[in-house]
Amino acid sequence: MNFQKFPFVALIFLVLVGVVSCKDGAEKETNQQVISDVKEEAPEISVVKDKPENVIAPEGMVWISGKVYEQGAVVEDTIAMQHEKPAHTVAVDGFFMDITEVTNAQFAKFVAATNYITKAERALDWEELKKQVPPGTPKPHDSILQPGSLIFKKTKERVQNFYDYSQWWVWKIGANWQHPYGPKSSIKGKENHPVVHVTYEDAMAYCKWANRQLPTEAQWELASRGSLERKSYNWGGTDTGLHEKANTWDGRFPDSNSGVDGFEGSAPVRSYPANSYGLFDMAGNVWELTRDWYHVEYYQQLKDQGIVKNPQGPDLAFNPNNTRVQEKVLRGGSFLCHKSYCASYRNSARMANTLDSSAEHIGFRTIVTLEMLKQ
Repeated sequence: MNFQKFPFVALIFLVLVGVVSCKDGAEKETNQQVISDVKEEAPEISVVKDKPENVIAPEGMVWISGKVYEQGAVVEDTIAMQHEKPAHTVAVDGFFMDITEVTNAQFAKFVAATNYITKAERALDWEELKKQVPPGTPKPHDSILQPGSLIFKKTKERVQNFYDYSQWWVWKIGANWQHPYGPKSSIKGKENHPVVHVTYEDAMAYCKWANRQLPTEAQWELASRGSLERKSYNWGGTDTGLHEKANTWDGRFPDSNSGVDGFEGSAPVRSYPANSYGLFDMAGNVWELTRDWYHVEYYQQLKDQGIVKNPQGPDLAFNPNNTRVQEKVLRGGSFLCHKSYCASYRNSARMANTLDSSAEHIGFRTIVTLEMLKQ
């Protein structure tokens, strides 16, 4: 892709840097911080652990038991990024969570019922876009300033600079949830794949229609860890047999993928073993949106406060490496994650994503709290 010939593509990468980077600015810091050993016994704090007997799980959901647990990177995780630290104690009430990521079929029902148009399908507003790029950035030609989304493209040869995301990401006009690779593609036969090319706004619109919510980071990580304590992965302490456990990149990223796990792109939900809570694809397949703002100092703030119950994330986003935009937190990694690049199929892995960013490896799942059922 010639970024000088197509200046809007370069502009998009400036705006959407949070989408495509597993190695964002917070993660570039050296991995030298030592995480204190977790105390075996946490002070008494009341959380809702068990599902009330008179409450029936919403369709397609499972109960996640409340718990006081250590959120963030475990001591043994030698590849944890700086923004996964420090580990800190949180208390989270029980809730219901989707067993799978929201699928194309489920999202299609929402669109049919509401006539909703996703962000990637709407005309682009230059007045809004230019607020997110350096002053003086020229307006792209109308032929380029068209709705679309980011799609992945394998490189032809080995990559030396993993911070140049433009080597494997392409802004594709006409790419959206119904046409994941551009206007001539479709989701026919992929009804059971996770919906992608959706933004935070799109996911929230779905939640409003379905009377659900996006999970907080604390809820998401509790659900991912399941019954295992202080493990890097939702199946245990090592990545042995990863290709059998999660849909990730198999081979040399980003030029060679053996497909040994059965898929090069997204996989149908339930294609890999569930974790101990019965949740599928909490590791790999597609990144999952959460409600929390991305703030590089938030984990330290939680640590300083002691045990926080049901943390809702910081009040504001803060990323010193991307100050022009507001970002939310993504969790779980995707089919593009590889140990040499980001290994974000770990329980504590996280990534920043701008509010209006969409890509072929970003989706979501929802939750329902007991309070929501009472409304």
